[in-house]
Amino acid sequence: MDIPTALVLSDRFRLHDTGSHPENAQRLVAIERHLRLRGLLADRTVLEPEPATPADVGLVHDQEYIRFIEQLCHGGGAYLDSDTYVCPQTYETALLAVGAAIGAVDRVLDGDLRRVFAFPRPPGHHAERRRGMGFCIFNNVAIAARHALDRRGLRRVAIIDWDVHHGNGTQEAFYDTDEVLFVSLHQSPLYPGTGGRDEEGSGYGQGYTLNLPLPPGTGDATYLRLFDEVVGPRILSYVPELILVSAGFDAHRDDPLALMEVTEQGFYAMASRVREWADRCSHGRLVLVLEGGYNQRALAASVEATLRGLDQLPPMEAWT
Repeated sequence: MDIPTALVLSDRFRLHDTGSHPENAQRLVAIERHLRLRGLLADRTVLEPEPATPADVGLVHDQEYIRFIEQLCHGGGAYLDSDTYVCPQTYETALLAVGAAIGAVDRVLDGDLRRVFAFPRPPGHHAERRRGMGFCIFNNVAIAARHALDRRGLRRVAIIDWDVHHGNGTQEAFYDTDEVLFVSLHQSPLYPGTGGRDEEGSGYGQGYTLNLPLPPGTGDATYLRLFDEVVGPRILSYVPELILVSAGFDAHRDDPLALMEVTEQGFYAMASRVREWADRCSHGRLVLVLEGGYNQRALAASVEATLRGLDQLPPMEAWT
């Protein structure tokens, strides 16, 4: 019998207090409440994360930048840019977010679990080596991937980013290596303005960055066609030893920060396919890490749909 996908949840992620900012603690409250009401927390492993260390974060980020974030937070907090805020507790919370991703990877590589879905905040995929941006402080997925490669001995990791915004920070981290296949489906034009089809990697990384920019209004049919015709064949030919997903849900048709038309059924189908690819080429080893999603109802329902797809449960007849 297949073991349900484990979750990483913690009330401590609420300590990153952004007030009425779109990326706020109520996102996680909405997800947990919804999963509990749907009965999807019963008989499921729920893990409490441990914080990462500055050395962990340094696998991807410059030490000077890490110290800058620590000092900025301890000084009372401030805006990194027009939409990225840090409060006095953000540094410790961001370390916890990284720890959630690393811990999830360790559990699947140790063989304790096959699939883990982590729900950290702040999110991470926009964070570059020397700069936080786009609501992101440290790049949770990129650090977890580098941990798997440098410390756990893996040679090939695939990262699929289905957040509506291009994961510029993750791309930067692996642009010149073939150790990571980075695949991003994202709305274009849209923040941060990167992710063109011509961005394919450099040096040893040439051909290991696959960007699929999509016009506003793109919905389930196009996403799934690309999954079936482009993403799946590329993943299976790469034969990753671990698959990571930057699981943003802001491509949902009701999200206020983008203009895509993906539905819960679309996320269900994408999750089902990713689980199949992991079973075929990665010994089932699959870790998802939450990124965006700013309509709380749509976010919670999409997370439910994703879990159902991962666990091969039937979809809901009506998503509410």
